[in-house]
Amino acid sequence: MSYLVLARKSRPQTFDQVIGQRSVVKTLQNSIARRRVAHAILFSGVRGVGKTTLARIMAKALNCQSEVSNPPCDDCTSCREISAGSSIDLYEIDGASNRGIQEIRELKEKLRFLPTSARYKIFIIDEVHMLTTEAFNALLKTLEEPPEHVYFMFATTEIHKIPITILSRCQQYELKRISAEELSDHFRKLADEEGFEIEPAALSLIVREAEGSVRDGLSLLDQMFSFGEKTISKDDVIELLGLIDRDLLMTVARGLLDGNTGDVLCALEDIFNYSIDIKRFLIDLIDQFRALLFSKIDGCAKLIDLPENELAELKNIAADYHPETLHQKLGMLMATMEDIRNSSHPRLALETSFLKIIEAGNVVAVSTLLGQVDKILAGLPVSDPPPPVTEKLSAETPESQATPETDVENVEIIPPKAQVSPPPAAIAEKPRKEPKPEPEKPQVQPHTRDIRKDWLEFIDYVRERKLWMAQNLEQADSAKQVDGELHLSYSKPAKCMVLRQKENLKQLSEFVLDFFQQSIKIRFIVPDKELDDRDANGESPRRKRRELADDPLVIMAAEIFNGQVGNIRIGPRSR
Repeated sequence: MSYLVLARKSRPQTFDQVIGQRSVVKTLQNSIARRRVAHAILFSGVRGVGKTTLARIMAKALNCQSEVSNPPCDDCTSCREISAGSSIDLYEIDGASNRGIQEIRELKEKLRFLPTSARYKIFIIDEVHMLTTEAFNALLKTLEEPPEHVYFMFATTEIHKIPITILSRCQQYELKRISAEELSDHFRKLADEEGFEIEPAALSLIVREAEGSVRDGLSLLDQMFSFGEKTISKDDVIELLGLIDRDLLMTVARGLLDGNTGDVLCALEDIFNYSIDIKRFLIDLIDQFRALLFSKIDGCAKLIDLPENELAELKNIAADYHPETLHQKLGMLMATMEDIRNSSHPRLALETSFLKIIEAGNVVAVSTLLGQVDKILAGLPVSDPPPPVTEKLSAETPESQATPETDVENVEIIPPKAQVSPPPAAIAEKPRKEPKPEPEKPQVQPHTRDIRKDWLEFIDYVRERKLWMAQNLEQADSAKQVDGELHLSYSKPAKCMVLRQKENLKQLSEFVLDFFQQSIKIRFIVPDKELDDRDANGESPRRKRRELADDPLVIMAAEIFNGQVGNIRIGPRSR
């Protein structure tokens, strides 16, 4: 018994039956009606979107013998012969098995003869990118000026492999993936014609697995018709195709977002028990987070190729979380994919990566820690830090509230897993010095203090007002007055990076004026004098990270909070 699979049985025979590709179909129909058909047409796109089908329909339309307004009629002798594959004036060539120069020479010999029964001779070369360079070169002249009775139709999935000299001689049509809505409607109609009933959730899984390819979807649908009963359920599709249940994906996604470690690890155990490929599971999970993120961005919901009911569910779930949270988790999942690809223990790598993603919400931003440092130095009570942006949104918290950005958020201080210990005894027990009353200017004689002799006293004067600035000045290799300027020498530019900022330099100049009673210009002497004028992109990443790690503010914050410098991110990509 001969059985015709759905992919062949339901192949479109006219332009009206083509699924999707509306713009390409309209252009081809208008070119036929206006007699402006190019002598060489190239169809490109992913598998199963209709490249070869459109080439055959175009061949039927050019040789259609009926006087209809929108050929082909699919009823005349020529149309029936092409549909049956018996037309002697239509040549379908497989580029993968006829890729040499000898085959192209034989093709050129056939061009010399007029068509036998049809109006034109039409050559369809499938997977044309498989031809050799010599074969392409032999085809160039013929392709540029073919006989009037010859048309070429090319199809390829890898257009980038075709020489530009060939592309410039063809009229190109890029076929897009078929949308989920169009595939769903088409598959449901075919199921009804075949006498099967398919549940919406089961149909959604088949459409998802088709990935925009009609042929792939029809193959899966054919497989389900052979496996299931008259009613095809979601469980049937999951069992036969070995897919991951979307509910299980959502369980893992919610667990990663809410910090439910037990739910995540138990769901992961179920996935391993079902012998589901880890990489496939992770790809589906990444797609899930991408869909959640895009559903939070205005105007991007249309970029999610999912049925309306699933899209509405995603929006409902994503409403509980900040976009920054979703973005952070998505980036960490993508990094996990690279780790698993090179790991000898994929399961362990995945479990530890999931734990890291869950714990990412406990990382305290350095801007928050520095704010607490300022309160300690000012003698103000220290309050609990605000919750990180990875926290779940509450009904009272508007989504627009975001943690303000600072200039030092490129560095994260990661406290130990246990509670943050109190400040070290050296810091906690040291009695705070009461600020000395600032001497009145009339009582200080001008030019009575010398920078070289009184430099340590000046540092104590600054310490009573700005502790971190005094510590920064102590790291200077030398301080001396040269021609009315205060020269501060540093062996590493990073040690004076914060001090050289405009506001800090202005405050330091005021301290110098008040203490020395002189208007002295401050100049920093560092090994690289062009540091300020240099493009940041030209610096070595390793050197930039070392400079950030040596930042006195970061070091002081780490010491006070008994933490350590963790991940140092540099550049715009770190945001």
